[in-house]
Amino acid sequence: MKRCLNSFKYFLINFYEIIFPLLYHIKISPLEIIIRKDNRPYWLKKLVTKIVKIYVRQFLEPQFDYLGKGGAYFKPSYIKVFGGNVSIDDYPTLIGSKDAHIQFTSWDIGEHKGEIKIGKFCLITPGVRIMSAKSIIIGDACMIAHGAYISDADWHGIYDRAEPVGNTKPVVFEDNVWIGDSAIICKGVTIGKNSIIGAGAVVTKDVPPNSIFAGNPAKLVKTLDDVEFNTRANFLEDPIKLAKEFDALDRYTLGQNSLFGWLKSLVMPDKSN
Repeated sequence: MKRCLNSFKYFLINFYEIIFPLLYHIKISPLEIIIRKDNRPYWLKKLVTKIVKIYVRQFLEPQFDYLGKGGAYFKPSYIKVFGGNVSIDDYPTLIGSKDAHIQFTSWDIGEHKGEIKIGKFCLITPGVRIMSAKSIIIGDACMIAHGAYISDADWHGIYDRAEPVGNTKPVVFEDNVWIGDSAIICKGVTIGKNSIIGAGAVVTKDVPPNSIFAGNPAKLVKTLDDVEFNTRANFLEDPIKLAKEFDALDRYTLGQNSLFGWLKSLVMPDKSN
């Protein structure tokens, strides 16, 4: 019996190493089923994590001018890059979703040379679209929430609607900027260090450091204290220690999960799943 279980385990490993990347690439994932908890055994989650790293290295990284080390990528097949001149520095967290892709677009045609540069320790969540025909620079430790849209161009002429791109002005985020859910950042905007943009805001003018702006059009609603902030850079300052802590958490939360229980949760889920 033990030999049969080991053989089945090795079969699954080979299946995931060979078949899963292909299924993952074409978005026919056996793990796409929505469940309330992670029923995978610990070793299987580690295997899937390894496969995700392979996918990122083989399929995602070549699309960037530079993709830094130490990144965390969730459902990377839903991260799309169009055009060149897109780079992300070390320790990013990118979260794709089947119904809300992350999209980086750089327009590099004719006189337009779009460029997107994102700093270290940034968080980019599902549905975020960043589109450049000139220059978008995002500093370190910035957080961009679900569905936010950042653009440095009108994308059509105001009077000549057949003209592509239209007017352009660079966009700059200084360090530790937080963009709320579904916010829109328009061309020519600079957002100062530590500032927050409220959910659904439409930002058309510069935002000074240590400020909270909200509304349409976005206006100042609060000035933050000029203190030392605890940022994502602090959270990720010791990545090796952090990785060990997350691994210990996985061992604790997944340690009692079995292969049979995981398979059962896929085909016959119940309230415990």
